[in-house]
Amino acid sequence: MKKLPTVFKAGTRPSSLALTQTRTALDRIEGLLDGVVFERVPISSVGDTDRTTDLRDSPADFFTRDLDESLLRGDIDFAVHSAKDLPSPMPPGIDWFWLPWCEEPRDVLILAQGRTVSDLPDSPVIGVSSERRADYSTHRFPAGIQKNIRGNINERIAQVDDGSFDIVIMAAAALRRLGIEERITEWIPLAELDVPEAQGYLAITFREGDERMMTLRSLFTQSVTIAGAGVGHKDLCTVATLNALKRCDICLYDSLIDPALLQHLPPHATAIDVGKRCGAHSKEQHETTKLICECARQSKRVVRLKGGDPGIFGRLAEETEALETLGIPFRVIPGISALQAATTGTGMLLTRRDVSRGFVALTPRMSGGALARCDAAAKNQLPAIYYMSIKAVGPIVQHLLEDGHSPETPAALIFNAGGEDERIIKTTIGELPSQKHCSQQPGLIMVGDHTTYSYKTELGALKGRKVLLTCSESIQEKAAALVRDFGGRPIQFPLIRLKTRFEELKKLAPIGSYDWVVLTSPSSARCFIELLQKSETDLRTLPRMMVCGKGTADELKPYGLYVDVLPETEYSADALIKIAQEEIELDDQILRLRADKAGPQLAEALRALGAEVDDIMIYDNERIEYDEPPDFDAVFFASASGVESFIDQWGTEALAGKTQVVIGKPTAHALEKKNLTPDIIAREATVLGAIQSLAEYFVGEELCSQKPD
Repeated sequence: MKKLPTVFKAGTRPSSLALTQTRTALDRIEGLLDGVVFERVPISSVGDTDRTTDLRDSPADFFTRDLDESLLRGDIDFAVHSAKDLPSPMPPGIDWFWLPWCEEPRDVLILAQGRTVSDLPDSPVIGVSSERRADYSTHRFPAGIQKNIRGNINERIAQVDDGSFDIVIMAAAALRRLGIEERITEWIPLAELDVPEAQGYLAITFREGDERMMTLRSLFTQSVTIAGAGVGHKDLCTVATLNALKRCDICLYDSLIDPALLQHLPPHATAIDVGKRCGAHSKEQHETTKLICECARQSKRVVRLKGGDPGIFGRLAEETEALETLGIPFRVIPGISALQAATTGTGMLLTRRDVSRGFVALTPRMSGGALARCDAAAKNQLPAIYYMSIKAVGPIVQHLLEDGHSPETPAALIFNAGGEDERIIKTTIGELPSQKHCSQQPGLIMVGDHTTYSYKTELGALKGRKVLLTCSESIQEKAAALVRDFGGRPIQFPLIRLKTRFEELKKLAPIGSYDWVVLTSPSSARCFIELLQKSETDLRTLPRMMVCGKGTADELKPYGLYVDVLPETEYSADALIKIAQEEIELDDQILRLRADKAGPQLAEALRALGAEVDDIMIYDNERIEYDEPPDFDAVFFASASGVESFIDQWGTEALAGKTQVVIGKPTAHALEKKNLTPDIIAREATVLGAIQSLAEYFVGEELCSQKPD
């Protein structure tokens, strides 16, 4: 029996623009999620019925109030708004997020059809609806007469056409969504008229705590990274934190970081100082926590950059607990703290054989700035951490009990802290000796109430699932970062290694004599670049390039190489052949570069079109062997070679009960040859497309299983 669809009621304003942009957005979401359907419910807002109030004097919730009231009554499940219409702060009981798809943000001038700015009278009548547009008009048209203008998009344009106004300024996004972009008379550069950050985005509001809507939101929010910047100097920052900075959209940083770290931000990223110094706070902690949550709900990749180590007197718990409440995933990267810099870095070692077996770290400061005692009694209440202690569990417990600790005191065993196979056993002092563990495995013993706490990991679209990444080392980091973005735990376990055939360099020497170079995978593109660099080839001599997909094209862009031909939608060798039928001429000279496993079929198909093809293998897929597979919930196969390596080592039974996502049809065929059917074939044959498809699969499954609140 076919499963009934899960239906959501979506509120929207009744204007043609609101209906159009809501339909477009919801159709796009429906295309991502099987079994989910949206029913649109038009609801008029005060802003639609009140056509006289100047928008510059209108309340913040002028266009959202009635929809949110319907939402709180339970008449609808969520409402769709233009993001710039959302009030700040949001009304009690309402949660929200932005959809990640941004339309053109600039404003434009609209004049009567056929007129240009040079046709305007000396004192044109200008329709304005905001202070920033009024300021722009004053600067651009100092003799202009500014008047309040109201009405929907078409009504405002009509007022220009009938002569009521000579000019009106509007958002280009509105005209493009309505399909009337031809009415734009002039685009206004952002340098001349800045726009609200939210312009061009759509937002969704829903009832606070609605599990179904928080699940839907998880598909459009990136995992927040809370990272330690180290202390004193940028060289004390970890590689993991630097990598996070290089990918972020927004960085919220403390005052005590080395400012040079901000140079690692990408050009589009925004850096915001939220630092605190004694007696001079850029932002209070609750403001910083709120800002983290707001930026994350704007579908931005956020890095919260803290001085030193985030977990040592860094107010970390307040920020992570706020994210947990919203169901937003996060990752915490430890850092080098002042503790290590002042001790290990100076020779004043905290541990030295026959001098010190440990140390105490505490602060005299309490909440609100009050001071607390730091006497022996206070120190005895602090958590205790035992290094190199697993083989000595029995004696340690005996000493703790003799020292007056209750057997019920919380305790924990931690193995391979920070590793992919990290294991934590939470227990009590009394039960420590009976816990099953391998005494040969290094670990820590922790004692104290702090061991009862832990981060909530089942957040985001992937809900903390372990995703086994079998792809080659060259794309492991990219795949791992994407899994973390969706709240998963990447298990980096490459099953193949790419080995470039440098002995084929001589065959590339006459590359300038070819009409085309054909590449059909990101791996072939990377190996091609290696060969070009090794041979010191002048890139200006390269022929036209034909590739099978966006992922392959993206590998070439950093080197200034832009492909001439690639399929627009389906990324495959079959799609490439269809395009080649239109592009390749009789007797064209083609250089086809591939892996040893790829096979000659594409070269033969190109020859059938009348081309002369040199089919050269430029790299090999070498299998990587392991004793046994790690624990995992889902697996990503990026190639048929990865499938073959996995099954040859551990058999098909190792995939029983595991969710399988493949990058494309050739990889799916490799599973089908073993009588297996992948759960997911990536909508787009790229690493990003595969991980996104995996996230969409789990979100769709969860939405269809959840009941309305």
